Formats: sequence, structure tokens, C-alpha cells
Amino acid sequence: MSLSLEQIKSTGIALRNSLQRRFQTYNPEPSSMPFHTRLLGKDRMALFSFIHSLNTNFGTSIFEPVALAISKSTFKESKTQAISGTRISEAAQRVIQDIMDDLTAVNRKPNKHEEIEAIRQVCQIGNMKTVKPTRVDIWLQSYNNEFYFFDIKTAKPNKGNFKEFKRTLLEWTACFLAENPDAKINTLIAIPYNLLMNQNHIHDGQWQECLISKMN
Repeated sequence: MSLSLEQIKSTGIALRNSLQRRFQTYNPEPSSMPFHTRLLGKDRMALFSFIHSLNTNFGTSIFEPVALAISKSTFKESKTQAISGTRISEAAQRVIQDIMDDLTAVNRKPNKHEEIEAIRQVCQIGNMKTVKPTRVDIWLQSYNNEFYFFDIKTAKPNKGNFKEFKRTLLEWTACFLAENPDAKINTLIAIPYNLLMNQNHIHDGQWQECLISKMN
């Protein structure tokens, strides 16, 4: 799906503003690297430090503002670093743990619809615990009141990371449904990656295989 002219313009503005803000607020951490400084020079070291800082915070500095710029013309409401909820039922926690255990033991296949409905059935049953879940990177509400929660991740997560990502998505669902039991919610992992770049790179082939598998 291509971007509209309005989305392209707003994306450019978001990128420019994000970089300008980063330049204005960047405060390098004090560090002593005499060998690197003598070898490369202070200017190159300063540039390296800034680029490293930008890469480390690419999600909040670049991807989130760009996602907001693209979504504003399509969604009713959009925001970043939002809270999915502050309470979760003990019954929902047990369901989440059962889902994680079954997936780890390969006793079930992932099924988002079934998982969400299983959590919905117990989202307000039992004691309600106050929790502080991971913040939602991108929070969207459509005009038909359907919700989309995105967790932005790097392009090379490992197996252990994905287990934690899965738990986070399930906990977002439980916390949100605890306060909005009838809501239509979608929780997703967003991995910024260009499949059309560097076709000969091994990782591109792996991602294309994943894409083809998902399409089938």
C-alpha cells in the first residue's frame, strides 16, 4: 500500500522535526576513550557518539513519530508510549501463563483470536491486581472503535525475546479488556524492515520466506 501525498509530506516533517529535536537535546555522556580519540579525532568520535545515540533510540526518535504521521489521516486517535491499563485479573494471569506454557511445549499453535477470547472470558474474574505493563509504542483507535497496539522491535530478535514479546501482547490484552471487556483489540509486533532492499543478503531471504509463509 503506497502512501498518499499528505502522508508523505507529514512523514517528511516528522523526520525533520525528530532529527532537529535530537540535535538540540543531545547531551553526550562523558567517557574517556583516549586511544580512539587519538586515532580517529574528536570530531569523528563526537559524530560516532551521536549516531550511536540515535540508533539506540531509533524507536522513540524516528519510528514512533513517523508512525503517528502516517496514521493520523486514517485513524480516529493515535498516540505513542500509551498505557494499556493498570489492572489485570488473577484469572487472566493464569490463562496467559497457560498459553505461554502450551506454546513453549508446542502443545498448541498460536491463534490470536482464540487467545484474545480466552482472556476476554476471564478479564474481570477474581481479584484484580494493580500492575504496570510495558507501555504501548503505538496506540491506535479506528473510526469503528477497533484498537491496535503496536510494540516496535528491531529486525533481529531471538527466540527468548519473542517469548517475552508474546507475553507483553497478552498482558496488554488482559489489562485493556479489564476496563473495556467488549472492545475489539489487536496487539501486534512491528518490525521496521525493507524487504525490497539488498535482495542478496541472507537475512532478506529469511524474511521473504517468513512473508511467503504468512501469505500462504
